[in-house]
Amino acid sequence: MVKFKITPHLIKITEKIVPKKLLRKYDLLLYSAGITFRASEYLLISILLSIIAGTVLFIFNSLYGIVAFAVTLIGIVWIYPYWRIVKRIENMERMLPDAFFYLASSLRAGISFSEALEELTTAKFGALTEEFKKTVAEIKKGRPTVEALKAFALRNKKSPVIYRSMMIIIEALERGAPMADVLVSVGNDVREILRIKKERKASTGMQTMFFIIASGFVGPLILGVVSQVIAGLSGVEGAVTLPISAIKHIILIFVALQAIVSGIGIGIIREGKFSGGLKYSIMLAIMGVIVFNLAGSINLGI
Repeated sequence: MVKFKITPHLIKITEKIVPKKLLRKYDLLLYSAGITFRASEYLLISILLSIIAGTVLFIFNSLYGIVAFAVTLIGIVWIYPYWRIVKRIENMERMLPDAFFYLASSLRAGISFSEALEELTTAKFGALTEEFKKTVAEIKKGRPTVEALKAFALRNKKSPVIYRSMMIIIEALERGAPMADVLVSVGNDVREILRIKKERKASTGMQTMFFIIASGFVGPLILGVVSQVIAGLSGVEGAVTLPISAIKHIILIFVALQAIVSGIGIGIIREGKFSGGLKYSIMLAIMGVIVFNLAGSINLGI
C-alpha cells in the first residue's frame, strides 16, 4: 500500500495551528464517540473532505460551494461524533437495567461485588460491556473499586440516567448497603425513566411531523414558487425591475433559519433540551434548501 509522505506533514501543521487544549478536548470527544482517530488526524480528514465537497459544488455555483464546505465540515467534525455518542448512550441506557439485574443475581449467588463486575464483562450488553471491561481492568491494576466506578460515571456524564444511577450505587457501596437490593431498585427506576421517555416521544409524534412537513417541505415549496412568481413579474414589460438574485438569497436564508428554529423546537418537545434538536435542525435545513431550489427551478410558464 502506497503511503503519501505529505500526510504526516499535514498532521503536524494541524497540530501546530489548533491549540493543544482544544485538541485534548476533541480527543476526549472522539474517544467518547468510539472513533479511533487522533484529533489532529480526524480534523485533517474532515477539512480535506469538506474541500472536495465544496470544490465540486463551487463549479456549479460559488455560494453552494461555500455552503457545502461549511455544512460538510460541521457535519463531520461535530455532528457525526455527537450522533455516535447519542446512539452509544441510548444503547447503554437501554441495557443498563438488565446489567444491574445481572449484577444483583450474581451477588445473591454469594460472590463479591468485584467478582460480579468481572463476570458482567462476559455478558453481552453492547457498549455497556465495554465500559465495564474498562472498569474491571482499572480495578485489576490496583485502583479502588469506588474510584473505578466514579471514573465510569464521569466518562458517561453526558447521560444523566447513567451518571445518577452509578453515583447512587457508589454511595450505597461506600455505606455498606445491601447491594443486590440497591441494584434491583435502581434498575427498576431506570426502566421506568426510559419508559416515560419512550411515551413522551410517542405522544409528541404528531407535533414533530407537523414541524418536519411545514419547515422541511411545505414552507420551502411555497417560498420557492413565490420566488419564481416574483422573477416572472419582474420580467413583465413596464413592471418594476427587482433584484431577483438578492431576493432569492434572502428567502433561502429565511428557509434555513426557519428550519433551524423548528429543529430546536422539536428537540425541546421530544427531549426537553435545546441540544437534542440540533440533529433535526441540520436535517430540516438541508431538506428545506433542497426543496426550495427544486421549486425555484420549476418552469411555471410565467
